[in-house]
Amino acid sequence: MKKTLFSRSLSFIACIVLIAAIALFTTGCNDSKTTPSADTQDTSSVAAVSQTDAKPEVKELGEGQTAFTFKVIDPEGQETDFAIHTDKKTVGEALLELNLIAGDITEYGLYVKTVNGVTVDYNTDGKYWAFYINGEYASTGVDSTDITEGAEYTLKAQQ
Repeated sequence: MKKTLFSRSLSFIACIVLIAAIALFTTGCNDSKTTPSADTQDTSSVAAVSQTDAKPEVKELGEGQTAFTFKVIDPEGQETDFAIHTDKKTVGEALLELNLIAGDITEYGLYVKTVNGVTVDYNTDGKYWAFYINGEYASTGVDSTDITEGAEYTLKAQQ
């Protein structure tokens, strides 16, 4: 009986020592990982972050008295900004004139399929060009929206 109790106690102590050794070993491995200080930090990753945070270049297009911003966000999330100058009455007319959009005329108006050379079609890929006015989802189509001086109009590929 004493031998069985001694064997159990010895097994219990061996398990405790083993658990403690594993805990110390894994903690020691984590301690060996150090984070670089500001002096040794790789600046290429910092440069990459600042490049992606940079505002996209604004392309000036058209001629006319009225100016507005036109933003395109393609299916990959890449943003292209345009400063549009026009004498046209609607956003659609101005963008069509500059060949920035193309699509089909339907009973509901212009169904925009191509923006800045990128085509999406809900019937084939499940995506469409969503139209926003000053960051708000538009309740009118691009071809029936009168231009407001200084406004921002966006076409964003969405699913």
